[in-house]
Amino acid sequence: MKNVYLVGFMGTGKTVAGRILARLLGRNFIDLDDLIELSESSTINDIFCDKGESAFRDLETTHLKKISNENNLIVACGGGIVIKQDNIDIMKSTGIIVCLTASPEIIFNRVKLNTARPLLNVDNPPDKIKKLLEIRKSFYEKADFQIDTSGISEEEVANRILDTIKIQ
Repeated sequence: MKNVYLVGFMGTGKTVAGRILARLLGRNFIDLDDLIELSESSTINDIFCDKGESAFRDLETTHLKKISNENNLIVACGGGIVIKQDNIDIMKSTGIIVCLTASPEIIFNRVKLNTARPLLNVDNPPDKIKKLLEIRKSFYEKADFQIDTSGISEEEVANRILDTIKIQ
């Protein structure tokens, strides 16, 4: 069975809904950011600060390649994984890509208290969210499916993903 890759901007519910989905399907769950932190013995925030975003994106690709050799996984990916076409190609060839979306306002409300978001450590996080969403829009649209998580519970998100992938 193919892997299910959850992509989308931070705060759209990839990790929580992914864990629920994995439980519902009896599959293993991997949070790619957690895997990177574990392998690097460093936080994502520290990797961004010490090595830069480009080095972090390379780590994402390296770990994605490793896990894509397995089957039946539910994988929560980092919000920017889609900006590298290689990553999209890997995910499409080994699974289904489901993009979780939400409005900029909802995203901000969900992540505003989390200081471990390196791309939002700026003077005006709501503006940064809008800019990043606009930049990534065409990349997110390459997903096989999109699900808007605005105003619904994580359980409902997981059930919508489940309904969507059953079509496959």
